[in-house]
Amino acid sequence: MECGNRSQTTHFILVGLPYSLEQRVPLFLFFLLVYLLTLCGNLLILLAVVWDRRLHKPMYWFLCHLSFIDTMVSSVLVPKVAACFLPGGGTISYNGCVAQLFFFHFLGCTECFLYTVMAYDRFLAICKPLHYNVIMNRRTCLCLAMGTWLGGALNSTMQTVLTFQLPYGSSNRVESIFCDIPAVLKLACVDTVLYDLVISLDVGFLASTCFLLILTSYVYIVLAILRIRSAEGRRRAFSTCGAHITAVVTYYVPPFIIYLRAGSKDTLDGVVAVFYTTVTPLLNPLIYTLRNKEIKEALIRLGGRRLAKA
Repeated sequence: MECGNRSQTTHFILVGLPYSLEQRVPLFLFFLLVYLLTLCGNLLILLAVVWDRRLHKPMYWFLCHLSFIDTMVSSVLVPKVAACFLPGGGTISYNGCVAQLFFFHFLGCTECFLYTVMAYDRFLAICKPLHYNVIMNRRTCLCLAMGTWLGGALNSTMQTVLTFQLPYGSSNRVESIFCDIPAVLKLACVDTVLYDLVISLDVGFLASTCFLLILTSYVYIVLAILRIRSAEGRRRAFSTCGAHITAVVTYYVPPFIIYLRAGSKDTLDGVVAVFYTTVTPLLNPLIYTLRNKEIKEALIRLGGRRLAKA
């Protein structure tokens, strides 16, 4: 295929994890099961927070947004990943690839901002408890949440425009399980060094800035917790932050490995990509359920109410 304008490429072929013919059905069923469990887990958290007035707090307002994002990320990526194990399922249209890349980075960037906001919320709750309700009022929560979505949309729009204004045509095999920027840029018919640099700087700047803000918040939080005299008080304070810290680690580490090894074709990169696109959205409901007493109690009350109605 000769290199020309972008209209020459009508579709891409997603080349994900290597597998044998015997593994097709088990892998398809595995990803389908993970997708269904992810939907159920995140929807349960959404229902619990909306239904239980005890959870109508800023912390759980932001958790609702996180659960919705995880549901959407999984819906954007996992069904197509599962379809790749069916005959012809690895083909994705040009416009479909554009949409998948946009929504993945839109949701991913929004989630990055959201984790930063959640860390700020915990900082206020633990370090400035007397001012918490005044600062983190309903209007502030709404503005912070909407700001994360707007920031994610603007950043993803810029990245998507930069990526797909390039001509494609020399190859249409995307060496990834989904349309991600590093994999798609390799297929461009022009030198992409400048584009790689701009997008890497953008992703690196936003991710590192958010991570430093989260880290700074937790330095203050840990110092404040250590000043609490009672062991029970310290335990309760740490328990409210433990789930968030765990979720942040599972969010940051896998993409960092992927972008650090952007030129690699190692099978490990495909496994890491599967983890942060497929497994992480499933883990978040488990992390927040297992480490948060109020969520567990709300789910028990929700289940009891459904059984009583039945």
